[in-house]
Amino acid sequence: MSDQQDKSKQSRPVSKRQRFMKLAGMTASVAGNYAKSRLKSVFQDAEKAARDRAEIHLANGERIAETLGELKGAAMKIGQMASVAGDVLPPELAGALRKLQKDSPPMSFEVIAEQIESELGAPPGVLFDHFDPTPFASASIGQVHRARTDDGREVVVKIQYPGVDNSVDSDLSHLKLALRASGLIQVKGPAFNDLFRELRERLHEELDYCIEADNVRAFRQYHLKHPFITIPEVVGERSSKRVLTLTYEPGTNINDLDKEGFTQEARDLIGKHLFEMSLAQIFDFQSIHADPNPANFAFRKDGSLVLYDFGCVKHLKPEIVEAYRKTLLAGINEDYPEVETGLVALGARREEGPPVELSYYKTWRHTILTPFLSDEPFDYGASTVHDDVKRLVPGLLKRLASFQPPVEIVFIDRVVGGHYGNLRIIRSRGRFLDIVMKTLNQES
Repeated sequence: MSDQQDKSKQSRPVSKRQRFMKLAGMTASVAGNYAKSRLKSVFQDAEKAARDRAEIHLANGERIAETLGELKGAAMKIGQMASVAGDVLPPELAGALRKLQKDSPPMSFEVIAEQIESELGAPPGVLFDHFDPTPFASASIGQVHRARTDDGREVVVKIQYPGVDNSVDSDLSHLKLALRASGLIQVKGPAFNDLFRELRERLHEELDYCIEADNVRAFRQYHLKHPFITIPEVVGERSSKRVLTLTYEPGTNINDLDKEGFTQEARDLIGKHLFEMSLAQIFDFQSIHADPNPANFAFRKDGSLVLYDFGCVKHLKPEIVEAYRKTLLAGINEDYPEVETGLVALGARREEGPPVELSYYKTWRHTILTPFLSDEPFDYGASTVHDDVKRLVPGLLKRLASFQPPVEIVFIDRVVGGHYGNLRIIRSRGRFLDIVMKTLNQES
């Protein structure tokens, strides 16, 4: 009986008081761990202090990730979005937060039905010809159900969990305080505050499904000129601020390509299309689908892409797009003084910080551009670029006073890094430098 009661509790939203207590407990725990570590280090040699500090960071990272995962809603989504700050978060926390990317347990159908009736004025059985009570997918802030409209269209219905939007600012404040108190963050105040302001803006937008519906319509219209991209259509009469209904567009999940017999030719074409899509969104549309989670994409055997979930969209400033274009060109052409100028314009290089030797940029350039430097198609499935980048992190930590999180492009970096990971899973091969250069040489 107690197990059933526990499951029932987990199937409903956590109350505001419960959220506050869990987040406050998390903050007190990580702050206490860090304070004890600092005190112990006074009586330890440097090597032992470093080992203990790493253990404390790992424990604090696990505690933060565990608490955010338990709370679902805004707190869990914030943890997932924190992956955009890979250059800010230490490995101990980044590794723990990656666990939040997996599907979370769904809410009970009773909760979902109540939310639909509250938003649309009638229960799902009245609004739809058929509504599957079993979730098609579940995530941090809502879940998706398959349904069929009265006119016979197959659709997916995305329902936001009750109360999520009311907890955003409180959850963010707690997480920000916990990160500061944990000793995990070494970024200076203004840059840290700017990063959280960016996360807050994107999250508030993501929680308004009316904004997402507008995003779907805008991206669908833009990508009409790209026949290799399919985007669902909004069913406006069955949508609201917290319920979004879209036409169902089938495709194969990224983890099922082997099972469905995708050929290497199809995988290579998918990789080419992901590059073309991302470059077009950044440099032409100047708005990006900013959540490259594999669950937000599906693939077809003709190499085409299906895009889902337009809750997280970043609209880019024209001057940032131009600075990004010039910086990339400078890096490709090994013009390192211009690379530094570009990094200043993008907000990544602190002009008041210590000077950085130009050879440092050369090291990063040769690592990041590895997929583009060979005359042969690059095999993303066998790539070790991510491991090579990790080896450069200690050098970056020594130069923290010279750099800061580039808030204006943090979501571009999220897309680039995320799709690199997707290409690895797809095992795509290709030499895409020509596509990149063609785009970069078209001045905006």
